[in-house]
Amino acid sequence: MSKFSLDMLRECVYPYTKRQKDDPSVILGSTFGEDVALTRIGNDILLSHTDPIVGAVSGIGWLAMHVACNDIACSGISPQWAQILLLVPSREDTELVKSIMRDASRAAEEINVSIIGGHTGYSSGITRPVVAVTAMASASGRRIVGTGGAQPGDHVVITGGAGIEGTSILAVDFAEEGRFLGLTEEDLKEGAALGSEVSILEEALILADNGATAMHDVTRGGIMETSLEIAGLSGNSIEIDINLIPERPVVNRFARAFSFDPVKMISSGSLVATVPEGKIQTILAELAQKKIPAADTGIVKEGKGVSFSRGSERFNVTAIQCEEDELARMWAIHKGK
Repeated sequence: MSKFSLDMLRECVYPYTKRQKDDPSVILGSTFGEDVALTRIGNDILLSHTDPIVGAVSGIGWLAMHVACNDIACSGISPQWAQILLLVPSREDTELVKSIMRDASRAAEEINVSIIGGHTGYSSGITRPVVAVTAMASASGRRIVGTGGAQPGDHVVITGGAGIEGTSILAVDFAEEGRFLGLTEEDLKEGAALGSEVSILEEALILADNGATAMHDVTRGGIMETSLEIAGLSGNSIEIDINLIPERPVVNRFARAFSFDPVKMISSGSLVATVPEGKIQTILAELAQKKIPAADTGIVKEGKGVSFSRGSERFNVTAIQCEEDELARMWAIHKGK
């Protein structure tokens, strides 16, 4: 699954998501790159976010819960509630429904989130289950971190690594293709294990508590798209040294076998954040204490776009291309869809 282009969204979606004139409660509505809506409820602020999962099959309920809740966490707030939309291909898929809901419930318990409702059904028009989770939380007076707060001089911290989620999906749902491409059983096992690292709740709260100016979890489009969204919304440029991103050797092996670029691959379990220079050492020390892979990978500067370097290689990216996604490309190449 991939996104439509930004031009398409501007033409067909955003014109119809404006708040009503007599509704002053909407603080932040539908904004490209800002994944969380902010709504004033009494003296508090409600954060909400919806995310679907289609491309993964194994563990889809667990993954969908964590992915949606990650976006709330990237605002520096712990997620509290969730609603689940679950569609399966057939009315006979009752065991599949039970399995998905059981996995979603397990994920919710891991991050202390209450499942408060949703919708469950079936449709002959789909071939794989669809799970969409709406995650919510109240700010309760805590500082909310947005995507667009990066300031010149901030350091760019990346946690987790590149291509984590995409590699885990390939290891499970593309295992046969992986073997054909030369990956070993140990590679597949190690790649699949990355799926357990999807949550970024702990590191997001550490970063928020230590003054992070902007945060964004790494989903479709990978670190490249995530960094572009932070740069664009902040009105600044970002420089990142790819060689400084926490290395995951198994991801590199999958990247060579399947011929994908890790910095463009979906990577829930990774987080891109910008932090003031005076906070960088404290943050890295706290993350290391929690055994969370993290590194100071670059700097925020005045300008536009994102500049990536890898040794002597250097390339600049300025255009948002949310319709491009390496995992979707893998489905097209290896599954014929």
